[in-house]
Amino acid sequence: MPFDVRVEAHVARPPEAVAAYMFDPTHDPEWITGIEQVDPPAAPLGVGTETHRIAKFMGRRIDYILKVVEHKPDRLLVMESVRAPFPMGVAYGVEPDGSGSRVRLRVTGGYGLLMRLAQPIFSRQIKRSLQADLRHLRGRLEGTAMNKGTPEPAGGDQE
Repeated sequence: MPFDVRVEAHVARPPEAVAAYMFDPTHDPEWITGIEQVDPPAAPLGVGTETHRIAKFMGRRIDYILKVVEHKPDRLLVMESVRAPFPMGVAYGVEPDGSGSRVRLRVTGGYGLLMRLAQPIFSRQIKRSLQADLRHLRGRLEGTAMNKGTPEPAGGDQE
């Protein structure tokens, strides 16, 4: 069974500011858990842009390339893997929400054989990582940056 993991949170910054930071892959190591290296794209962000990333997830090194398949400036960025150990999609959504923005992250994909056997654990770990990513993003953009290793404060509106 494929995975489809979604999380969201409120960020007290306007959508344009949130999207400008989130959609710029050079910021990925600052807010995305496990990202060790990003090779910035040669062209400006848009449909067809490819970005090479190296990450560590569940103790494994993952070397992959994501290609932008949908882009609505300041609102939506959808990427799909063109080279990865398993098929995956990543979507960032930003929309106005009261005095700030509602930020949504979604990761979809399929499993290799080993991951298929550990599907429930794998999906829970993806969700935990995405929730941590939202905390890091919020901390960076709201000026309350925490170390990536800092535990989540009590409460929060991640779903």
